Amino acid sequence: MTTDQIIVFSTLTVALVLFVHGRWRYDVVSILALLVVVVAGIVPADLAFTGFGHPAVITVAAVLIISRALTNAGIVDRLARVLSISDGRPTLMLALLTGMVVLASGFMNNVGALALFMPVAIRLARKNNLSPSLFLMPLAFGSLMGGLITLIGTPPNIIVATFREQNGVSAPFGMFDFAPVGIGVALAGSILMVLVGQRLMPDRKGQASAEELFQIESYLSEVHVPENSKVVGKTLRDLEYMAQSDVVILGMVRGEKRYSVPSSFEILKAGDILIVEADSEDLKSLMDTLKLELVGSKDHCLAILSLEGTKGNVHADVMEECEDLVKTESMEFMEAVIQLESPMVGRTVRDINLRWRHGLNLLAVARQGARLHARLKDVRFKAGDILLLQGPVESFRDALPTLGCFPLAERAIRLKPARGAVLSLSVFIAAVAVATMGFLPIQASLMAAAVIMVLMGIISLNEVYKSVDWPIIILLGAMFPIGMAMETTGGAALLASQLFWLSGILSPAWILVLVLVLSMLLSNIINNAAAAVLMAPIAVSTAHALGVSMDPFLMAIAVGASSPFLTPIGHQSNTLVMGPGGYHFGDYWRLGLPISLLVLLVGTPLILWFWPL
Repeated sequence: MTTDQIIVFSTLTVALVLFVHGRWRYDVVSILALLVVVVAGIVPADLAFTGFGHPAVITVAAVLIISRALTNAGIVDRLARVLSISDGRPTLMLALLTGMVVLASGFMNNVGALALFMPVAIRLARKNNLSPSLFLMPLAFGSLMGGLITLIGTPPNIIVATFREQNGVSAPFGMFDFAPVGIGVALAGSILMVLVGQRLMPDRKGQASAEELFQIESYLSEVHVPENSKVVGKTLRDLEYMAQSDVVILGMVRGEKRYSVPSSFEILKAGDILIVEADSEDLKSLMDTLKLELVGSKDHCLAILSLEGTKGNVHADVMEECEDLVKTESMEFMEAVIQLESPMVGRTVRDINLRWRHGLNLLAVARQGARLHARLKDVRFKAGDILLLQGPVESFRDALPTLGCFPLAERAIRLKPARGAVLSLSVFIAAVAVATMGFLPIQASLMAAAVIMVLMGIISLNEVYKSVDWPIIILLGAMFPIGMAMETTGGAALLASQLFWLSGILSPAWILVLVLVLSMLLSNIINNAAAAVLMAPIAVSTAHALGVSMDPFLMAIAVGASSPFLTPIGHQSNTLVMGPGGYHFGDYWRLGLPISLLVLLVGTPLILWFWPL
């Protein structure tokens, strides 16, 4: 083994460890790994960042933009209305949900498809008195399998397609070259999930409804600011810092005026009435510390919350009087789930300054199906956490995309009005047709479609930049030069020679199975795009060493890298359903292992049939 090979393998090993550990995000890790091989002189400095112009990177960015435009157009929302026919029939409900998310994720970003259908699944489950946990994991797995069907369905397909062209084949894989294998795998997996999926899923009854999960009405109360209170002349922000308890200010009444989500810098005056969310212990601490008084009259908007050691309940008639303050036509309560790449991950509500920057109150946080009872100001958010938020409708529209969250369950508002459904769908179909007939490369046709959608006003420039998953773009741009370094140093050939050694024991078909299994296992612990970039050079070198076609090996990489069914960390789709479904880490293998075995049993023969060695 040469010095350059040792450096490349050591860099990749350390990068894999850091990917799994998760302390640093994978885009940072990949950039550091790239800098190591550049400083070592393995990748020339003038070629270090050529990966960002790679066709696969451009294609992934274009797909993400088009996915956002199709979402704006409301196309998938219209399909989702068909699901209403499944009321009262859980098996039919699961079949329709899975089928639709498979179809949608074949032509748009699979996380985007999941985000559209997940609220529908939760709404239907609650309407039929079923636990969402019975539907959400199959939905996530369906979004992954749907990506196997087309070139643009998932980044690994795009990556292996470009590797094919770069290694001596005249053209990359086409738009529907993946369909014979992808449709077979997706169909078999969907049938398995519909027939036995609900028996393998945990029935988390605690997730039945937002009311059961958060019970926010049991924590509302009203306090009066007397003249001798310590907060007179202070701002609401000062009050929250001075309070030695965990409280959220939902609203304020001052004379004849009322304020929903008042500004953090509002100066408090004697006589103000504050609507607060706090349990009995925290409420008592707030009153004692700051000399506030509990309002005891039903003339005001809330009833007394008992302080006798147990949580009191707000009377229904008084709650109705209160609604015009804490929930008016322009105010909403909303559940939102934190996405994997959200800027909230690892930070607290104080770090984000939710009220001041976005005009929203955080009322509660749920994780893995249970409400967190730690102080909200101390909770460090994780991907998959469910937030109960309160604020003006316009604040949700602006804040949720910025915060990396999407609405969960019943969506009281549309974040963006639907527009241009026919036009956007026509432009997308035309782009796919142009690429399929070979008039333009896929990256050019899809980027042209994205630009046309911007010009037609279907998606704004601001939304374009927000829709691109920049950590994935950074990861791909940094990893492609490292993948090339593994080839130029002979590292990929060295690993392939170890697989070639097995040819004396195993046939090429069994070595193909081994490559598929290795890709699948790798995708369960690191990003699927990174798994494809690392495994593709090995697959190509192995095929050359065996003297067989590289196509079946590249197809095996595409299938394996897009099949992370065993863990919640293998893909964003798996992570996103963990909180709303109330799943634990160990729940995934119960359905994921049978699905993984099925992918091997169905995928391998299909690969060998349509792409012979």
